[in-house]
Amino acid sequence: MSLFLHGLGHFHPENEITNEFLQELDIGTSDEWIIERVGIRSRRTTLPLDYIRATRNRDPRGAAEAALYSHAESGRRAALLAIERAEIDKSEIGLVLAGSSMMDTATPAESCNVAQALEIEAPALDVNSACTSFLANLYLLSLMQPSRLPPYVLVVCPEAVTRAVDYSDRASAVLWGDGAVAAVVSTRVPGRAEVLHSTFESSPAGAAKVVIPRLGHFAQEGRSVQTFAIKKTTRVFEDLRAEFATDRRSLHFVGHQANLRMLEAVCRFGAVPDERHHSNVEWFGNTAAAGAPSVVSQRWESWSSDDDIALVGVGAGLSWSGCLLRFRAPAGETPC
Repeated sequence: MSLFLHGLGHFHPENEITNEFLQELDIGTSDEWIIERVGIRSRRTTLPLDYIRATRNRDPRGAAEAALYSHAESGRRAALLAIERAEIDKSEIGLVLAGSSMMDTATPAESCNVAQALEIEAPALDVNSACTSFLANLYLLSLMQPSRLPPYVLVVCPEAVTRAVDYSDRASAVLWGDGAVAAVVSTRVPGRAEVLHSTFESSPAGAAKVVIPRLGHFAQEGRSVQTFAIKKTTRVFEDLRAEFATDRRSLHFVGHQANLRMLEAVCRFGAVPDERHHSNVEWFGNTAAAGAPSVVSQRWESWSSDDDIALVGVGAGLSWSGCLLRFRAPAGETPC
């Protein structure tokens, strides 16, 4: 079935966790150490910086109260940009889907919180798959009968993993940033881009390798997860390239924004030229499910009708997913 992307939107909070800030926390790290290992220079957080300095976020329960933005507010801001770019009214949204690595509320669904913030009265439910949540939502929609879906669906992924970071642990402190992404999609109405192919796979045997407890700190088996991420991302990208690459179009790669060194390894193994690789992890950190689609959103105005994007995600579960976005020619222009 056809699945069309009408608009993407993103939001990053203004508070910035620089490498210098982390160095001042005296947790055994430095700008040089961080750049060498993960290639991240800065990240954004929904938390007040003074709160992180004073508490190191030892109690994640306090972080939710200290946060400057709720998931609902971050998602609302990203969604408004997506709706504006889609050139529709929010009243035309007939279904709201949300996914995240950690939800503000166990009940109600995060999608209900976002829909309430947007004043949208429509069915709302969550499809959570940690860092692959955005792609998992697209995959689910691709399996549905178009006649059973409304003309426009809003997909929202608000992420605030810094609230689950132990800022005395340098291994996790250097990675995470907060952000949100939203998309207006349709199975009926042609849009700016078409999702030509969507995949989703998981291996629950690896469920314990990346964990955020309900009231605890993020933890992962770093080395094995890094190896998994490189292997699966390379494979998904190569599969998409083998099926869809053509000399008449430009194939771009946007991977899960885990860290820059991981992405560089994928580009080496997958022979991705620098000019076809796009990322924002260097300046925004790992924003979980919001990461890869926010890269596409930040460049929204620059994509042309010659562009294909292999969007690839990996995450807890363990899970891996990908889709091929083909940007279409505007009305009156001959498509490639």
